[in-house]
Amino acid sequence: MRQRLIALIVTILGLTIGLWQAPNVDAQATNRIIKTTTVTRSAYLTKNPQGGLYNMSGATNNLKIKNLGTLRRYGNPTWFVTQQRQVRLANRTTANYYFITSANNRVRGWVKTGSVKKSTRSFTNLYNVAKSKLGHRYVYGAVGPNTFDCSGYTKYVFQQAAQKTLPRIAQAQYRQYPKISKQRAQKGDLVFFGNNTGSISHVGIYVGGGKMIDAQNNGVKNEKVYVPWWHAVGYSRPVNFGA
Repeated sequence: MRQRLIALIVTILGLTIGLWQAPNVDAQATNRIIKTTTVTRSAYLTKNPQGGLYNMSGATNNLKIKNLGTLRRYGNPTWFVTQQRQVRLANRTTANYYFITSANNRVRGWVKTGSVKKSTRSFTNLYNVAKSKLGHRYVYGAVGPNTFDCSGYTKYVFQQAAQKTLPRIAQAQYRQYPKISKQRAQKGDLVFFGNNTGSISHVGIYVGGGKMIDAQNNGVKNEKVYVPWWHAVGYSRPVNFGA
């Protein structure tokens, strides 16, 4: 009996010492949201193609983060950031994320803020460059920076504002890029005029609300797309601004 009692005491002491020496295990070792904020919708581009795209779900104090793959698989689209989130990860480090959506709304998720960079390829930037030339003279064959013909103007604006090199001639600008219906036209699309799509004589930049900015005989100006003296025959989209 005495031997059993001694053995029991030794066992209890061993357990006590073991517990005393064991490291303190953090019962809250999960991903936790520290803060989520809404930000002004802004255009971004991929900075690190190896950066992951993540889905986040679950409770604030038990956040599940699933890797959906790398940004490389999506090429280099324009992303739109609408939220920022700070997360305390299970490994006790803190990470910052953006919620991004592709311009066509087909891809969305969270990325670490270092995986993307702010883009100058936005309609706001394009329109600011386009407006800066209001009133400048029309000269046939001119491509800027102070005088323009219609396609010289669109070529200049897209190069300066979106680093996009358009063909020199309006007909080629229509042919080279995806065709867009009138109903689906968005800000930043090119709108073309002529007898038909095979005989284009003029081009402008659609700015929404049935209006465009273009270089015509009276110089660079804002005007309506649908008026008796123009015959709009189609739209094309050199850059999807998602506007």
